[in-house]
Amino acid sequence: MPMLHHRDTVFVLELGEDENRFSPDWLDTVHGMLDTVEKHDGPAALVTAGQGKFYSNGLDLEWLMAHADRMQDYVRDVHELFARVLTLPVPTVAAVNGHAFGAGAMLAMAHDFRVMRADRGFFCFPEADINIPFTPGMAALIQGKLTPAAAIASMTTAQRFGGQDAERLGLVDAVASEDELLDAASDRVRALAGKDKGTLGAIKSTMFASVVTALRTTSPES
Repeated sequence: MPMLHHRDTVFVLELGEDENRFSPDWLDTVHGMLDTVEKHDGPAALVTAGQGKFYSNGLDLEWLMAHADRMQDYVRDVHELFARVLTLPVPTVAAVNGHAFGAGAMLAMAHDFRVMRADRGFFCFPEADINIPFTPGMAALIQGKLTPAAAIASMTTAQRFGGQDAERLGLVDAVASEDELLDAASDRVRALAGKDKGTLGAIKSTMFASVVTALRTTSPES
């Protein structure tokens, strides 16, 4: 399960040690940790990272197959996580330590910045290959962060991008070695940690108002 650590002004939210799929318990735990970051009295920034082979493989399809009657509520909860990270009133960066697939890649997209391990792991939106169309909210999130060319190249092809290719396309902002990844990600936001939370949250909410609306008002059937 996720864990939260505090390094100076930077909070590090470790997503877990396995595939870090979005089970309901996992979602609840992450929201509780985001509460801690938001309520922190003082400068704060957030880094999220997985451990080992995966950043996150996204949706918990095994749980979803066993609870098909709860699909709409589940997707709504996933959308809410994206909307919250997108507008979190502190600087955020995803340290993509390994595979980021589907909704896991979308979670990384919701951050302000992304730093990916250079030599291992793939960043991928596999929906075109697994016959699961993007919801309008998910599409809006990805397109809100990428150029039109990068969105087409990643959303319609299901191509797997290693760190260097992901950086060239603009899926991530930088790459780093495994040993330097967490420090490189932390350095991206440490100097920004003193930004006023109210102001930063308002700026993000304005910048991404249409994306948040799409995430919070669309369902799997939309």
